Amino acid sequence: MTFRMLQPARAVLTSVFMMLALAALAGCSFQPDEEVWEISGPVFGTTYHISVVAPEDRKKLEVLAKGIDEALEDVDASMSTWRKDSELSKLNRREDQSDWVPLSKGLYEVLAKADEISRLTDGAFDVTIGPVVNLWGFGPEARPEQIPSEQRLAQVLSRTGYEQLALRASPPAVKAALPQYIDLSAIAKGYGVDAVARYLDSEGIESYLVEIGGEVRTSGAKPDGNVWRLAIEQPVEAAEHTINLIVSLPSRAMATSGDYRNYYESEGRRFSHTIDPETGKPITHNLASVTVIADDSMSADALATGFTVMGFERASALATRENIPAYFIIRTENGFEGHQTPAFSSYVTQ
Repeated sequence: MTFRMLQPARAVLTSVFMMLALAALAGCSFQPDEEVWEISGPVFGTTYHISVVAPEDRKKLEVLAKGIDEALEDVDASMSTWRKDSELSKLNRREDQSDWVPLSKGLYEVLAKADEISRLTDGAFDVTIGPVVNLWGFGPEARPEQIPSEQRLAQVLSRTGYEQLALRASPPAVKAALPQYIDLSAIAKGYGVDAVARYLDSEGIESYLVEIGGEVRTSGAKPDGNVWRLAIEQPVEAAEHTINLIVSLPSRAMATSGDYRNYYESEGRRFSHTIDPETGKPITHNLASVTVIADDSMSADALATGFTVMGFERASALATRENIPAYFIIRTENGFEGHQTPAFSSYVTQ
């Protein structure tokens, strides 16, 4: 974990799916008692970068850094499928899930939001798809030596489905007729961002940018009064990042999902980590990436994944109907094309 004042030359942070261009830091006229500090470190198999606007107070910054680590540790200890001792891993190992299984408040909140997004996307987002994700080699288990057979795929897929889960709000609990293996990798990072944002709010930090592996949430403004600006990355596999579009994000959350970073090739074919819960197979359409803006990062994270599964036509129609700010980048014979919903246009910076 580190913290430092951001210098103009360090105004760009990179992540798995996007570059966070903290534009306009260079040349800013900071107030004497306000600086932009960065707190960063490893988490969830990726990294976090948090920028806070605060006076230079080493003790306060050390308290914030410790509190951020503790908030993220709580999320990891609850929702990781890579940790055998996590709350979720213990739930997934239960042979009998037919009775109500108590849940922590955080895990219940994530499962409730997942159910909401699953229903909105007609099952394109589905946290019970974990066994199929593992079957294709994108989970904690080792990558298979060959792609799964149609018979094996059908067998595993038949036991999944978000409708299998029943949730109870008070006291928080979950149950399922058939034992389920729940995978929260497409929503837990977003929840982690929200957890850090809540912690910063509780510490009286009014202006900040929180980023974990490409999921973002902002509050307030930079010391010069301008809102945080972020850059959506061109969905290419090159090592260097190329900006596709810059947006302003005033106290909102943003997440990007894409199929161009996490994939593997087998038998001459390319397999994306994004699995369609309906077919149980990696997506193959021409939608390269989706960026979604929402009130919280958890929602943006899940929606971006669901829209990626749906493909451009279906996702764009749904996002437009529901007034969801979304930006789609599709592959064409002539390169990439960007398409935005009407609700997204107000965030675009010229």
